[in-house]
Amino acid sequence: MRIDKWLSSVNVIKRRTIATDMVKNGVVFVNDIEAKPSKNISIGDKIKIKYLTEEKNYEVLNIPTTKTIPKSQKELYVKEL
Repeated sequence: MRIDKWLSSVNVIKRRTIATDMVKNGVVFVNDIEAKPSKNISIGDKIKIKYLTEEKNYEVLNIPTTKTIPKSQKELYVKEL
């Protein structure tokens, strides 16, 4: 699954267009390498998002099979480090 699609599907970022913009602007890193919107992710990848005042780190636990998941199931797909 593409990084921008995954970020929006697991509710890390609210909308896919915002996720795509963030990736294009170089604030999203996969395994400490700057990501492109088409970057495919896999289970176990480490994702870092650099906001203006903070940095958040996540680990991919699972890849969703649907477009979105319920917010109550977020912990099955992503782990905040």
